[in-house]
Amino acid sequence: MKPFRLLPTTLRQRLASQPVLAAILANIGWLFVDKVLRMGGGLLVAIWVARYLGPEQFGQWNYAVALAGLFGVAAGLGLNGIVVRDLVREPAGANATLGTAMVLLLLASPVAVALMLGVVCWLRPDDALTLSMVAVLGLGMLCKFSEVVKFWFESQVQSRHSVWVENGAFLVLAGVKLAMVAWRAPLMAFVWAGFAEAALVAAGLLVIYRARGHRMRAWKPQIARATTLLKDSWPLMLSGLAIMVYMRIDQIMLGEMLGDKEVGTYSAAVRLSEIWYFIPVMIASSVFPSAIEARKHSEALYYRRLQTLFNLMAFSAIVIAVPMSFCSGWIVTTLYGSEYRQAGSVLAINIWAGVFVFLGVASSNWLLSENLQLLSFYRTALGALVNIALNFLLIPKYGAQGAAVATLVSQVVAAFCSDLLSRKTRVIFFMKLKALSLGML
Repeated sequence: MKPFRLLPTTLRQRLASQPVLAAILANIGWLFVDKVLRMGGGLLVAIWVARYLGPEQFGQWNYAVALAGLFGVAAGLGLNGIVVRDLVREPAGANATLGTAMVLLLLASPVAVALMLGVVCWLRPDDALTLSMVAVLGLGMLCKFSEVVKFWFESQVQSRHSVWVENGAFLVLAGVKLAMVAWRAPLMAFVWAGFAEAALVAAGLLVIYRARGHRMRAWKPQIARATTLLKDSWPLMLSGLAIMVYMRIDQIMLGEMLGDKEVGTYSAAVRLSEIWYFIPVMIASSVFPSAIEARKHSEALYYRRLQTLFNLMAFSAIVIAVPMSFCSGWIVTTLYGSEYRQAGSVLAINIWAGVFVFLGVASSNWLLSENLQLLSFYRTALGALVNIALNFLLIPKYGAQGAAVATLVSQVVAAFCSDLLSRKTRVIFFMKLKALSLGML
């Protein structure tokens, strides 16, 4: 049953007379189902796998995943928001945009994989298992070109198609992972399962795109279009890389400074903190195409809606953080077991970073609509530098708890304080400040 059909009949009829609003609401519904299933189901599978592997092997796996996440952002070139924006603004040039984006991703992915392998050889020259894990994760990155199809469906407010594919692959591989736990499979088997999921999603997206009557042969890569896309996307790529640095560098630094067991403890807490991050992303990805259109008609209305969005983000994040923080120890030991009990104090700190993640997601839309991608990079780069510096200072003395404090402070700097540094972004600093004040009431 489609999520739109779950609405009351009278509301459904009213929305039917407003096609754009109805499409947005339906898209949000599909993305909500997608994120709840994948984040919730993914957490359950991760907990089961973490219990089976133990903190050390779970930490080694997450160390490799953190590295892959860093280089995966580089492989994506920051094209997501730019491609969706251009498909909405210039539908007549869709074939050129899609074809060019696909070629760029096909060229960037192997380069990112090669660089990632080089970094692993430098950091852990004698660790054959970590190198093998990263190599397999790199194979999954080569499937990134298929995301162009996902961009198309997002621009058409038809995310249900990519939801079908991604959730189908997730459910199949979740079952496989649970079977591997029952059969006591080795760590590398779980890494290969991750690659299989990426490959299955890529194949599924291409098949469903064709099944909807579209043809990739119609895509026409253009050098001029590539130049335009890269000119607009490189600040977003650097910004995304900076975001991944201050969200994942702690796991890499923990692994290098204190060992994989500490990474496993920290990763267990991070998964419980980040499971909530789908909420702001879900809303933003559905509203973004219509927000571009609304910005053209009424600036005052746009900013009123933006303030409402900030208020909602702050209030929602605080409502989540308060009980999670107070019950963190019980939550961790109940879910992961006594081996991970030290993750409770990490969760109590890390969960508050979500308040600023929520606000940061909301303000990212504003920065993109104002064509301030470079400022987006500057603020995330500042957050990354703060995180790295604090990790060096805090990890040796406080371990995983120190990494959690570094993450929280870097989020405050990147998603809130940095807006004061530029005259162009001070307006949203005060909007966020107002939202935080309301959220604390």
